[in-house]
Amino acid sequence: MPGQIDATVLVHCRDLCKRFDSKTAVSGLSFDIPPRTCFGLLGPNGAGKTTTLRMLLGQSPRSGGILDVFGQDINRGRREIRQRTGIVPQADNLDPDFTVRENLSMYGSYFRLDPKVLNGRIPGLLEMVGLLPRANDRINTLSGGMKRRLTLARALVNDPQLLVLDEPTTGLDPQARHMIWSLIHQMKRTGKTILLTTHYMEEAERLCDELIVIDEGSLQAQGSPTELIDQYCETDVLEIRGNVNEIRIDTLPDSWRTEGAGESLYLYANDTKALVDFSQNLVDMVCLHRRASLEDVFLRLTGRALRG
Repeated sequence: MPGQIDATVLVHCRDLCKRFDSKTAVSGLSFDIPPRTCFGLLGPNGAGKTTTLRMLLGQSPRSGGILDVFGQDINRGRREIRQRTGIVPQADNLDPDFTVRENLSMYGSYFRLDPKVLNGRIPGLLEMVGLLPRANDRINTLSGGMKRRLTLARALVNDPQLLVLDEPTTGLDPQARHMIWSLIHQMKRTGKTILLTTHYMEEAERLCDELIVIDEGSLQAQGSPTELIDQYCETDVLEIRGNVNEIRIDTLPDSWRTEGAGESLYLYANDTKALVDFSQNLVDMVCLHRRASLEDVFLRLTGRALRG
């Protein structure tokens, strides 16, 4: 049948493009999202992440390429696709005039859910995010972490198959962030498919089964966090801070890779002992030895320069 795709793919994207007049925001982007996984969409500011999300959600028409969600072209099946999708936006947009429970109830009414089904679902959602005791409280009495958890519960009110999380833990303290992570793991265990954007590389490394890195609207890399670290980074990193100009880069082994950033120097190598031994000979400098991470991959692919 036309438009039908493999049942093992929930989102199918091929050569996706978006142009605004003479500017190309997304160029030839291709990826698939399997069901019951957490898929990461990473990139620096201005890389095209938000534009890609808006096309995936049917909020912005594509300029070219194929974009199918749940086996339907996004343009022809927008309403049905939206019924099966939950969204946690970057900024909480809860209604301050309603209570915690009323926010979920009003949101559920947009999907024309049966009132009995909706009223039966709300207590479980509030209990899941730890807000059942606050059900009758106004939004302005909640902390930032509570509001974020409520926004997540609201995104689940229509029992979606696809959950889109746009920077879900930005601005949260470590306790709230870890609770959101726990809830995301729980959602995946219950069969949800999660599309995650985040600027926290530790978050992506912990949560994502697979991810893509985009920059300037184009795909830079794709794979699991472990695969990307193995492909793009050495095993070990030595971070050096201080008067790094005293270090003779030309005397380092050819197999070592170096990156500079201000008063910091990063040495990458597949030799743990050699890096540790080298750090012990440095005077009046602060050294940190660690394993390579997804953040190192991200910075290698997109650079260390600040973005707007």
